[in-house]
Amino acid sequence: MLAWLNEYSVLLTWMSVISGFMFVGTLLLVPWVIIRIPEDYFVRTSPTESTGTWLGRAGLCIVKNVLGWIFILAGIAMLVLPGQGVLTILLGISLTDLPFKKRLERWILSRPKIQRGLNWIRRKANKPPLQFPEKE
Repeated sequence: MLAWLNEYSVLLTWMSVISGFMFVGTLLLVPWVIIRIPEDYFVRTSPTESTGTWLGRAGLCIVKNVLGWIFILAGIAMLVLPGQGVLTILLGISLTDLPFKKRLERWILSRPKIQRGLNWIRRKANKPPLQFPEKE
C-alpha cells in the first residue's frame, strides 16, 4: 500500500487540490445561483422571452449548456468527494437544454430534503421560498 501511495503521490496531491477547489467553489457558487433563481422557476409552463440576435442567443445557449455539463460532472464527482453534490447536479440540470430536463428536475425536487435545503439557503438570504411542482 505504501509503495502505491509513493508511486501515485503527485496524482493524489493534484486530486486533493482539485477536490479542495471544487469544495470551496461550490460552497460559494451554488448558494449564489440558488438565491438568484426566480421563485417560480420550477413551476413555469413556458420559457421567458429572450431578446437579441440569433447569434447572441446561440452563443448563450452553448455557454449555458457547457456550464451545465460542467456542474453535472462536478456534482457527480462530489457525491464521493467533499461538496454539495446533489445541489450542484440540480444546478447543472437547470442550465442544460436536455429533452428530459423537466421530468428529472421534478423527480429530484420531489424530495423533501432537497426542497428544505434550497429554501433554507433562500431564507438565509431573505428571499421568498421556491415554488415546487405538485407531486404526480
